Amino acid sequence: MHGPTVTSKERGVLWSLVDDLLRDHRLILASNRGPMEYHISPETHEPQPRRGSGGVVTALSSLTNYVDFTWIASVMGEGDRRVAEMHAGKAIRSPLPGQRVSVRFVNTARRTYHKYYNIVCNPLLWFLQHYMWSSPYTPRVDAAIYDAWETGYVTVNREFADAIIDEARQSGRRALIMVHDYQLYLVPGMVREKLPDAHIQHFLHIPWPASSYWELLPRYTRVSICESLCNADIVGFQASRDVRAFLDSCNTFLPESRVDYAAGVVHYRGRATQVRAYPISIDVDEVRQIALSPRAEEYDHRLRPALGKQTIIRVDRAEPSKNIVRGFQAYDVMLERHPELRGNVRFLAFLVPSRTHIRQYQRYVEEIEEAIKQTNSRFSTPTWQPVQVYFENNYVQAIAAMRLYDVLIVNAVIDGMNLVAKEGPVVNTKDGVLILSESTGAHEQLQVGALSVAAADVEGTARAIYRALTMTPAERTERAGRLRSTIEREDITHWLYAQLHDVRALTA
Repeated sequence: MHGPTVTSKERGVLWSLVDDLLRDHRLILASNRGPMEYHISPETHEPQPRRGSGGVVTALSSLTNYVDFTWIASVMGEGDRRVAEMHAGKAIRSPLPGQRVSVRFVNTARRTYHKYYNIVCNPLLWFLQHYMWSSPYTPRVDAAIYDAWETGYVTVNREFADAIIDEARQSGRRALIMVHDYQLYLVPGMVREKLPDAHIQHFLHIPWPASSYWELLPRYTRVSICESLCNADIVGFQASRDVRAFLDSCNTFLPESRVDYAAGVVHYRGRATQVRAYPISIDVDEVRQIALSPRAEEYDHRLRPALGKQTIIRVDRAEPSKNIVRGFQAYDVMLERHPELRGNVRFLAFLVPSRTHIRQYQRYVEEIEEAIKQTNSRFSTPTWQPVQVYFENNYVQAIAAMRLYDVLIVNAVIDGMNLVAKEGPVVNTKDGVLILSESTGAHEQLQVGALSVAAADVEGTARAIYRALTMTPAERTERAGRLRSTIEREDITHWLYAQLHDVRALTA
């Protein structure tokens, strides 16, 4: 982790740093989704504000409650569009209680946004960066993708850049610009053209694949992305593996660049870009408060009859990168090999529907259902069913379930981080064991207490499940304690502080 350690008890240090940093700078943050969204009320037919959804919004919630800044985000629906048109593209002070942020909506034409988001961002970039393409067959980069890049992705990134530039010029102060994620790769380069003195940071929430995998895309696409990111002062990633992969990509795709691997710096066309790992985390106190809330207690009582003598739990979006099918297959192998555990161990899966309009996701849900059906049909008895699944988006229920696990499986093929692996250990009441795939970003921090598995290793995962179920109480307690200590020490405050500490060094 780059920068000094700070714990959740030292929030005052963070806010002192923020105050110092913003004394002479105007903070402008940009991401596809914003901290609030307007929905049309069915009663009044008027736009009503709600807190925005998504990982970026959750991670930055403390910032929105403490700091006056402008957050630039896409229109998400008809309510946002009506409000954006009403305010003619100007920033709107959030009406939500506690929020001090102002939001400026980028009101993109619907067809343009469709090309940007549904053709380029998802599935093209998302699938590529999660190694989800079957490279002999997919993707097929055709004229439609060329058009979506040029008249969708580039256009929306330009609209974001123009909004950032306008906000920065209005403020009269030097701009500190924080850009988030893969939807806005081209923004740093576009902003740098007009604001050469701005401080720009770009943080990426998803993995950065090897340069050889990027070569599935046209050269001009990958070069444009790398060139733009090298116009930022700092590029942040979730894990050190992503830092190394990005440095390799710059070395491969930008012949003029000079990459200093030891220092984590790319020198390109007169600019030095620092490349750093900032592992995102959770607000430990907030997650624990949710776990102890009356609503969570209700779910606790409802779920207890579904538990086994020992209970395996997983919480995931229902998508291919989460590797859910192999997790069920490993459980199936374990039951086959250890008949003494049949009737005693249950597997409860809490799966959130995700991107249901994408055919690959639809097929994967069908494969999940088939894997569950197979295990239940093989091993069920009149009094015991090995797998029970909950297909719904119910965060409080999932948190309540994670209080109760003996084993938590997080075996994603690849993840930028995976916050379930951090939420589970801080709310669990049973010294439960975390089984964690090495290809999650969380593994870098949590391998100190987890049982590590390779994502494709069904046999190894089956053995890990058995080991977790038969582990001595002393080892369970020791491992669970290591996980809690690491997560508490490197919480969401730590993540914010590390980034702003490095930004502050730029401005000194």
